[in-house]
Amino acid sequence: MFTDFKVKSYCKGATVVGKSLRRHGTTRETVVMVTPNISEATRTSLWRAFDRVVLVDALDSGDGVRLALLGRPELGVTFTKIHCWTLTEYSKGVFLDADTLVLCNVDELFDREELSAAPDPGWPDCFNSGVFVFRPSLETHGRLVEHALRQGSFDGGDQGLLNSFFSRWSVENIDRHLPFVYNLSSSSLYSYRPAFTRFGHDAKIVHFLGSVKPWNQSRGGSGSDFLSLWWDEYQREIIPYLQIHIYHLFYFLLKYFPLQVTVATETAAPVVTDPDPESLARRSRWESGQVDYLGRDAFKNIQAMLDRFLGDRK
Repeated sequence: MFTDFKVKSYCKGATVVGKSLRRHGTTRETVVMVTPNISEATRTSLWRAFDRVVLVDALDSGDGVRLALLGRPELGVTFTKIHCWTLTEYSKGVFLDADTLVLCNVDELFDREELSAAPDPGWPDCFNSGVFVFRPSLETHGRLVEHALRQGSFDGGDQGLLNSFFSRWSVENIDRHLPFVYNLSSSSLYSYRPAFTRFGHDAKIVHFLGSVKPWNQSRGGSGSDFLSLWWDEYQREIIPYLQIHIYHLFYFLLKYFPLQVTVATETAAPVVTDPDPESLARRSRWESGQVDYLGRDAFKNIQAMLDRFLGDRK
């Protein structure tokens, strides 16, 4: 299983994909591709979710005119995903975008051939490139790069490129049309709701299409129940890890910078008083592992406290 991780803000999504694959018992090796702009710390965190983290060069279409038709200027960099064809140590792969969520074991996709994909909800004669089965090949990779340089992409992103390259997908072999449940759009279109009501419960992979991703929305935000499922996965697998590290940081603060209040006067030496009851209660909650990681104890707030502390010491 392969996923691409091109922009740092997609870290949460990529990690959820990897964790959801593992939780549903995939027997296949999982690989995430990252570009050089991703920090070492972030790459290290991705090792927790994937068997391998592979560094690849970024590819950008630079096609602002066609990307403007989508209203998604950031999607030029999705050309990077064609590097999955260079992973020739594998005989076959299933590519998943970082904004997907796996809902069950999907290892049966490896029974499919290149290029197997589900139809795109916006233009069903084209496949959606968020989930597809492929065979790694340096020859195919070279032809894709040449095709990108010669013809570009009709939408400025990877989907237009891949659909023009695999141009006979819609008519050549119906066996390479994945059922829509392998790439179910989380959004609704005209006439979509009745079909979703009938077939949506069979969903295997959900794809959060569009510019607003689950990690940009609150759990209670607008959208389908799949948003809640994404946050379930995130909180189940990611938050405990973050909580441990925030706890260690805060424990360091408690140990070396105790919660004390110093009152200075003109006539007496500084007096150290006991923390107020709320500070003591908060410390107790931290020491018992009850961290308000989405509120007062969010990492950004701890960082701000550290900055204030260090600023006072200058």
